[in-house]
This record gives sequence, structure tokens and C-alpha cells, in this order.
Amino acid sequence: MSQTPATGLRNGFCIYLDTVCQGPIPVLSDGEGKYVVFATELEAQREIVDDLKIRLQQFLDGEREFAEAITVEEYVAPVTVHPDGVITDAEGRSFGPLVK
Repeated sequence: MSQTPATGLRNGFCIYLDTVCQGPIPVLSDGEGKYVVFATELEAQREIVDDLKIRLQQFLDGEREFAEAITVEEYVAPVTVHPDGVITDAEGRSFGPLVK
């Protein structure tokens, strides 16, 4: 993840999901109240694939329906991380840090 020393801003990538009520939102948090920001787009894409592999295995084990197992709704979006933990995306939407 790159950082601009003068401003403390960092660039990275988050995994997003389009929701009906809230529109596009980041979906992966670290359990500590912050969104997970990946240093590269490839790292974020691999996280989505890892989750897909789990869902496919759940289908094979009879724990999940086929359509649900093969559907990928998550996508990767570039974000900027501010020193206070807030992230903003290319459309100017701000998120976080998450409130516990």
C-alpha cells in the first residue's frame, strides 16, 4: 500500500458489494473495527477467490445450494485510507472506521 508522507493518506483496495439499501459498501473488516485494505488489487482478488473456493466446497459437501455457491457478487475497488481510519472510494463515498 503506498503512502503519501505529507498527508498520511494511503492507497489500497477493498472488497465491495452492491446492496439494495446502502449501495456499494466495503464488506470485509478485520474484527477490530476497521475495513481490510489490501496493498494490491491482486491480493484483494485472491481473497474473493479464496472465499469462492470455500463456497464451492460447501456445495460439494451438500451445505450450500449450487447457485449460491457459484455466484460472485463481491468486487475490488480502489480506496484511499485517511489517518483516522476512514476510507474513501473513487466516487467520494466515505466509510468507517466501523463502530463496535
